[in-house]
Amino acid sequence: MNRARRVGWIGVGALVVLVALGAAIKPVWFPSPVEQPYRLVKTWGGEGTAPGRFHNPIGIAYGNGRIYVADSLNHRIQVFDPDGRFIRQIAVPDQGRPMNIAVRDGRVYAADYWNDDVLVFGADGALERTLGTPGKAGSAPGQFSSPTGVAVGPRGDLYVAGFYNQRVQKLGPDGRFIRQWGHTGKEGYVEAGWFNYPIDVAVAPDGTLYVADGYNDRIQVFGPDGRFLRKWGGPFAANVRGPFNGWFRTPTCVAIGPRGDVFVADEENDRIQKFTPQGRFLTAFGTPHRGPGYTETAVTVAPDGTVYTVNLIENRVEVWRPGPGPAR
Repeated sequence: MNRARRVGWIGVGALVVLVALGAAIKPVWFPSPVEQPYRLVKTWGGEGTAPGRFHNPIGIAYGNGRIYVADSLNHRIQVFDPDGRFIRQIAVPDQGRPMNIAVRDGRVYAADYWNDDVLVFGADGALERTLGTPGKAGSAPGQFSSPTGVAVGPRGDLYVAGFYNQRVQKLGPDGRFIRQWGHTGKEGYVEAGWFNYPIDVAVAPDGTLYVADGYNDRIQVFGPDGRFLRKWGGPFAANVRGPFNGWFRTPTCVAIGPRGDVFVADEENDRIQKFTPQGRFLTAFGTPHRGPGYTETAVTVAPDGTVYTVNLIENRVEVWRPGPGPAR
């Protein structure tokens, strides 16, 4: 075989290898939806300070048949029925800015970004206790530096995402420090178990912990015993952002659905993405933004599968249900 023909066959072989690699990589790095997107069925809110109006709604949670919304710059949490009828508001003291919130057994837990603490409110809206130490040091166990997310585990333990601490802490129901994930004050960009400004946490009924690793554009998952299990989001979940299915551009909230599926608010992509507990992409949906700012910032799921989100730039709550509609 002459040299020209050998070179030609080498070129064809290389092309075949590239095509094969592309075929193998595409479903992993660029997955197609396997479910229809959800459809928008209702909204409520709008900018303002009156009951039912919002100024920078950041977090949302479902509990006891009610929808709780962290109305951050109005320094309050508002409570609604599932149809959007205003019930009451919970004042956050010291001009606090509640971020992601959680509800369990009638109590409301709020990560107060501004005051470096976690607030616990009773069923009547009264402040029961405050966890954490005020100030920006926040490096000792049980201290916080701008907490952005809180979740309650099946035994009442608290999980708190510390934005500037670069860690997630686990506290007992009494606020006693138990353990942490991450390395205090140190960002990590590729390695498992390191964070780059974690923003939210969610805990499955079996105790599995899901962390929205914000500026790493990925989800990290840890077992009930604390061991790292997996991560997802873009190639190798290695701090690579993007608009593609399964990728993120700053995940700001994570929630567990009634069937165990994982819903992630992909803020800078203006969408909610839905995954299996193992990280397989299922579908995406959301409201495209019409100007500066982002839409889908936080998400919660009711027992019947209805999804509630907060649209940051429109200052409103959105209600989504599974159904036919154009994929985004």
